[in-house]
Parts: sequence; structure tokens; C-alpha cells
Amino acid sequence: TRGTPEMMRSEERAYIDTEQHETGHARLRKHVVTEDVRTTVPVSHEEVHVTREPISPEDRSRSGNARIEESQVEVTLHEERPVVRKETVPVERVRLDTEKVTEQEEVTTQVRKEQIEYDDGARERKGMTEGRGKHGREDRYS
Repeated sequence: TRGTPEMMRSEERAYIDTEQHETGHARLRKHVVTEDVRTTVPVSHEEVHVTREPISPEDRSRSGNARIEESQVEVTLHEERPVVRKETVPVERVRLDTEKVTEQEEVTTQVRKEQIEYDDGARERKGMTEGRGKHGREDRYS
């Protein structure tokens, strides 16, 4: 019917979603430490020993004329010394990987809605929030 008074009832709906925010930083940093390394290495060296032995009669006859004179012989001595050689080699690759972890989080909020009340003069009806009653028909009070 024309000219029937009416009003619109509204209420809020809550739509919960997610948005991404920066929460911090992670970084890799390397620094140099020094540690002592100790190992045992065998080293050798030459030592001189003087050996004296008498000349046999055969050696005497082969040597010919013996002379008395000053002379000198020399031998070169050797030794081993430890030598340290260092080499830088890569031993490990380290990286930062991220993993998305999904958890359940309960969200509580408040929504507003309108309620329509009417008064038929004889009695007041309160709390009508929907246009249909509990049996699916329009609530009418006369």
C-alpha cells in the first residue's frame, strides 16, 4: 500500500582478513677468530762424526808419496725446518631462508546493529531485529 510508513534497519558485518607487516630483520655477520693449532712434525738434521781408521799396508802402497802439508776438507751439513703454509679454502655455505608458518589466532571485535522497537499504544514490543518472526511470517501486532 501507498504511503505506508517504514524505516530501514542496518547492522555492521565484520570481515576479518590479514595484512602483511614488517616485524624485524635477520642478518648474517661473520667475524674472524684466531685459534692455536698445534701439531708435531718430524725434522731431521745431519751431525758430524769424526772417524779414524788405520791405513792398511795395501792402502799405503797405493797412496804413493806421503807429504806433510796443511790442508783442509769441508762437508756441508743440512737440516730440516718446519715450514708453515696457509691456504684459504671455502668450507661451508650459510644462508638465511624464511619459512611461512600459519597459526590460528582468535580475533574478537564488536559490531553495531540497529534494533527497531514499536509501540502500538497498548503494549510495547522490543527487540525486533528481523522482519520475520520465528515461524517465517511477518510479525504483525494489532
